[in-house]
Amino acid sequence: MPDKRSNAIKNWVESDRPRERMRHLGPSAMSDAELIAILLGSGTRTHSALDLAKQILIENNNNLIELSRKTPSQLQRINGIGEARSMLLTAAMELGRRREQTEVPERLKIETSKDLYRLMKPKLAHLPHEEFWVAAINRASRIIATRRISAGGITETTADVRIMLQFVLEMQAPAMAVFHNHPSGNLRPSEADIKLTKKLSQAGAWMNIVLIDHLIIGERGYFSFADESML
Repeated sequence: MPDKRSNAIKNWVESDRPRERMRHLGPSAMSDAELIAILLGSGTRTHSALDLAKQILIENNNNLIELSRKTPSQLQRINGIGEARSMLLTAAMELGRRREQTEVPERLKIETSKDLYRLMKPKLAHLPHEEFWVAAINRASRIIATRRISAGGITETTADVRIMLQFVLEMQAPAMAVFHNHPSGNLRPSEADIKLTKKLSQAGAWMNIVLIDHLIIGERGYFSFADESML
């Protein structure tokens, strides 16, 4: 009868061990499964850490964004993933998101819609529900601050024009941009999105606040009202 421990990483040839490969080749040369295996540290009695990592990816359609959306309790449904490992994976994904956020300072100068997307993608692209955000922008076209206005369900969220304008006024900003995400991946604006944008632009104009753009953000791109001449 074969030894169930033969799947342990320590029994592999050195060149096949994820930690050894990272030591010699660096993290960029590693596959997603190998990096997850390093986080897991060890496997189970019947499966190596790499086998377990591959199963985690399969359960999430080999998509790290989908994996990052899973809660610890959801991860624990995978055989071999207990509370400790689920927490470790969740923490690693959250650190990745925070790193991406810190690489785009809020004082970023806005020159194109792509600059706005870089600012808000880490906050919105991965979410399984809709959120609405506003950014206050100064005369030098730099972001002063951002604020989440609302969070809703999978298909919609409500955005109060008064709350958005109040925030921009508090920041003493002459301009603003607004953002929301579409978890479905469909970036085309709905009729409600179009009406809200027009209402916000008109209300802002009465207060000498310019709406420079409204972005709909998805995992793989964005829709800009300004780029499409829809403001």
